[in-house]
Order: sequence, then C-alpha cells, then structure tokens
Amino acid sequence: MRDGEFKTVAWFTEEVSAQILAGMLNENGIPAAVFGSNSSLNALNYVNPVEVKVNAADYEAAMKLVEEDRKAAEEALEREAENWPSEDDDV
Repeated sequence: MRDGEFKTVAWFTEEVSAQILAGMLNENGIPAAVFGSNSSLNALNYVNPVEVKVNAADYEAAMKLVEEDRKAAEEALEREAENWPSEDDDV
C-alpha cells in the first residue's frame, strides 16, 4: 500500500475474516491490509476491531467489490437453502 490516507472498508472481531477480505481485494488489484490484529481473544476485538483498509483513492472500487462479494455469498446461501429439507420432508 502507498503511504497516505487509508480508509476502512470493513471491520471484524476476528482476524481470519479480515485476512480473507484483504486477500480478495489484493487479488482484484486493490492493495489492502489488515490492521489491529492484536488479540487471539475475539471478545477483546469488539473493543479494538480488526480492520481492513485500502488507500483512499481505491475506496470506491473496494466497496463495489465488497458489495458484489456480499451479494454473491447471499445468493449462494439462498440456492443452498432451496435444497434443505422442509418440515414436511421425512429426514
């Protein structure tokens, strides 16, 4: 990442999700970094969350990718839910 102003794209209570998001942004050409991963105890990260930050100039593009990723995940969950047995099905 370049020196300068950073903007927070998302925050998490655990580092793994932050690393996954930063990786997705980096793979799509948007330099991203994880800040604040200082505790292995998730409860402490509620007070000091783990943040994913990008350069201010990349913020809009990053947020667009985050939204596209969120929608894709939501659609995948909906497709999976269609295959779940209903209450009327014999399991």
